[in-house]
Amino acid sequence: MKNTGGIPSLLFFMIMAGILLGAQNMAARVFNDSIPAGPNFDKALFRLWLPGDHQALKGILVLVPGSNDDGRDLCLDPVWQGLAKEMHFAVMGCFFTDRPGGNSDIEAYADAWKGSGQALLDVLKKFARQTDVKTLGNLPLALWGHSAGGQFNYEFACWKPERVLAFVVNKGGVYYTALAPQETRNVPGLFFTGEKDMVFRTRIIEGIFSVNRRFGAVWTYAMEPSAGHEVGGTKALSVLYFRQVVALRLGANNLTGSLHTLTNDDFLLGDPVLKVFEKGSNWKEKSYPTSWLPGASFAEEWLRFISGVTAVTR
Repeated sequence: MKNTGGIPSLLFFMIMAGILLGAQNMAARVFNDSIPAGPNFDKALFRLWLPGDHQALKGILVLVPGSNDDGRDLCLDPVWQGLAKEMHFAVMGCFFTDRPGGNSDIEAYADAWKGSGQALLDVLKKFARQTDVKTLGNLPLALWGHSAGGQFNYEFACWKPERVLAFVVNKGGVYYTALAPQETRNVPGLFFTGEKDMVFRTRIIEGIFSVNRRFGAVWTYAMEPSAGHEVGGTKALSVLYFRQVVALRLGANNLTGSLHTLTNDDFLLGDPVLKVFEKGSNWKEKSYPTSWLPGASFAEEWLRFISGVTAVTR
């Protein structure tokens, strides 16, 4: 029998086969599934991306696009995948549509309480059965959405706050809940508007943010200068936000899976009028809404963002 570098050829090929099989097992994988039409939605289709090290998953990044749009390919975006790998997360893209016959400007599926939220939870259980990751149905969620997707995220956080690590509301226009439950006000949320977006959209989001912030919501508000209803620069700031907030919520040595509660006093306060950030305990002393900020590095980028100084790139 010939030798290959001192290793018998049969043994050599067995080792190489094992290495290749291991590489395949560590490769990222994509799965598709759906939920039948429900009370407040027609379609509910989903695509799940699992990173190579999916046995150590800590959560799921859920991406929800604008009104009745197909967001399943969002989970293939290298930016979101890079963040997910860094956080040890899976990524899921969503495609919800309304039932025919309703007002096309009012997305009924955004009202997560009425069926669409349960559809998201149900499909995670299906993915858990379809894959070898049995924890998928119970992992905490980081929710990012644009327009109607942000509306869905907010309502989902109001419905199931215990499942949500953090959520992003991005320039939506139709919301169903004004004063959020206390448990939701304890969930970090990032609210975006665009300076040139429709006034009614901006004021609705400002109103929801303001009333809940008054009662201590650990939420952040950022108007994007010179922007309309597009995603614009909000994606990059959302990545920074998730990177910092998810780490805080999960903790470095979290063996129980419980989510840490983040307070106002222990973090920073962003003043959009004075364009400064300061100690968070000052939040009750302001006569106008301020923003909760999870740390100095994010606070600096938040200030640049709302000032229109430069795009967020880190």
